[in-house]
Amino acid sequence: MTTQNKRLESLDVLRGFDLFCLTILCPFLHAFSRTGEYRWLQPVMKQFDHVAWTGFAFWDLVMPLFMFMAGVSIPFALGKYLKSGESRLKIYRRIGKRVVILWILGMICQGNLLALDIDSLKIYSNTLQAIAVGYLFSSLLFLHTSVRIQIAVSASLLVVYWGALTFISADGYEQGDFSASGNLAEWIDRAVLGKWRDGAIREADGTVVFPVWYNYTWIWSSLNFIVTVMTGVFAGQILKSRLPEKKKWTYLFAVGSGMVIAGWLWHLQLPVIKRIWTSSMVLVSSGYCFLLMGAFYYLIDYKGFRRGWTLLKVIGMNSILAYMLSVEVGVIRLDCISHSLFFGFKQYLPPESYQLLILMSNLGLVYCLLYILYKHRIFIKA
Repeated sequence: MTTQNKRLESLDVLRGFDLFCLTILCPFLHAFSRTGEYRWLQPVMKQFDHVAWTGFAFWDLVMPLFMFMAGVSIPFALGKYLKSGESRLKIYRRIGKRVVILWILGMICQGNLLALDIDSLKIYSNTLQAIAVGYLFSSLLFLHTSVRIQIAVSASLLVVYWGALTFISADGYEQGDFSASGNLAEWIDRAVLGKWRDGAIREADGTVVFPVWYNYTWIWSSLNFIVTVMTGVFAGQILKSRLPEKKKWTYLFAVGSGMVIAGWLWHLQLPVIKRIWTSSMVLVSSGYCFLLMGAFYYLIDYKGFRRGWTLLKVIGMNSILAYMLSVEVGVIRLDCISHSLFFGFKQYLPPESYQLLILMSNLGLVYCLLYILYKHRIFIKA
């Protein structure tokens, strides 16, 4: 990523910060908290868990920030292809290829694709698939419409989402019901995905049971997935513009502050609920993303504090691989290596401390792999 002739290092570091929280910091904090009673840690741990339903914690920002940064990269990547004279057909192929890869990786992460069992397959259930949907439509909007139309479409999607949940009833799901079991987005997911919805259980007689513990939605929420990625596109257009450097971070802070205020005001009618990706949540989360982007841009690209970010760059520049190897996702587990190295300590440590040791070993192995790839300039991208 470059702003004119300079690489946008702040985006690499911010992406690394997001993945560091997901792949290293959060698993470590949870494992460490189980080794004893740490009262001072309890307020911190509340921020490293999703809120039960309404509200917003730091951990609820990880997924929106990942999607936001996918949007930031669009003006730079697609703008580069357009400037080089590459045909629209080739650009469409690039977009389509990335969408397909992200979708398949998402199905590997949480869709049970590797189980090779059609009955256990979950079609739409992962962050990478949400990014794929947002990236597809955001890319097309960027290629074919002006900024004014992009803003109008994004605002319209927020309103359409809100209008449906506020004014439409269906099959026992009442209008204006924003509860976990009564909102329209939940009904749409059950109706469209059926047995292929994450959490759904198919009984022997063919009936599908939807457990109460799973209340994430994907189909109707896709409208706002698009908007989340589009907010990243808007930030990317600010950063790529010919505005003076000072105005860039000023605009990022101003837009971010405005979105956060607007989102929490909207929360008074449409609650901020990350699990169904409400319109108010989009404004709040994207506003925080703007503020983070502004802070990292100010420190790294504007003020020039470029040293000391290697740890985050190592993770951020291979973010897809880091995500696939993370403990949270667990596609490839390294426990067997860690247990082989440290099994002798098990007899001397409490179970919780031994599990912390294994986790730290796993995290170290993942980071070493990412570091080797970083040193050899090998970056795996969708």
